Amino acid sequence: MEIGLIGLGKMGGNMAERLRLAGHKVVGFDFNPQATAKLTATGAVGVNSLEDLVKNLTAEKRAIWIMVPAGDPVDETIAKLKPLMKQGDIFIDGGNSNYKDTIRRHDELKPQGFEFVDVGTSGGVWGLQEGYSLMIGGDEEPVKYLSPIFEALAPAADKGWGHVGPTGSGHFTKMVHNGIEYGMMQAFAEGFAILKAKESLNLDLAQISEIWRHGSVVRSWLLDLTAEALKENPNLEGLAAYVPDSGEGRWTVFEAIDLNISAPVITEALIRRLRSREDNNYTDRALSIMRNAFGGHAVKKS
Repeated sequence: MEIGLIGLGKMGGNMAERLRLAGHKVVGFDFNPQATAKLTATGAVGVNSLEDLVKNLTAEKRAIWIMVPAGDPVDETIAKLKPLMKQGDIFIDGGNSNYKDTIRRHDELKPQGFEFVDVGTSGGVWGLQEGYSLMIGGDEEPVKYLSPIFEALAPAADKGWGHVGPTGSGHFTKMVHNGIEYGMMQAFAEGFAILKAKESLNLDLAQISEIWRHGSVVRSWLLDLTAEALKENPNLEGLAAYVPDSGEGRWTVFEAIDLNISAPVITEALIRRLRSREDNNYTDRALSIMRNAFGGHAVKKS
């Protein structure tokens, strides 16, 4: 097949290469000319405008995969593409869009004659080597048409991808996936912090993480990556205790509240990420002054 790909960053660029290696024609565009040049150097088709991207797609039913940040960038990209495309063409949003935006986009594009498919995409920077986990939402016909693309991106043709439901379900599933990821990461981080704090035992965290990778009930790809990181930098030197979030954890917590589902682990993991960004945070200073007020406990001055 042939496919257009917009956004050739750390995930999009590797996706393009995985598709090319599987024999598909990839036409790619990125606002960063270096990313486009890198794509061209691999043997795919790099273009310098959306107009050229569409012109280089010759299939009767053109498909364009959008890998740009969630929110306005997706809407802006679709708005620029619509005049260049024809009825029956397919928009694919493979980013981390809010599922409510996804449903809106589908409902706007469908009456205009376009198809819209949402693909929750997981795999990070390792996707080229390991394949991507694809959670797909949308109408049955375009999903079936795109199945060779999904089979090429997934770890195997029959593993790691699936049509999970109607429009929005792909991004909803990916949102919850990322919420779970928050909780798993927080648990690992807290566990290693406890191990490190027990200085009297002089524990080797890299060694322990390597032991856990084999036979342990907590073995996982996330642990594999942690073990590699600890091997290279066991004391995490040169790193700031600052953890950003891209939105999916927040949306998962909001949905849990709306659905009356108790999700304390995911919620606390999100709160800890927010806490990591507070420099000399007001909350802890307020706690300190309260302890001083009611108990006469000493206050540590900065």
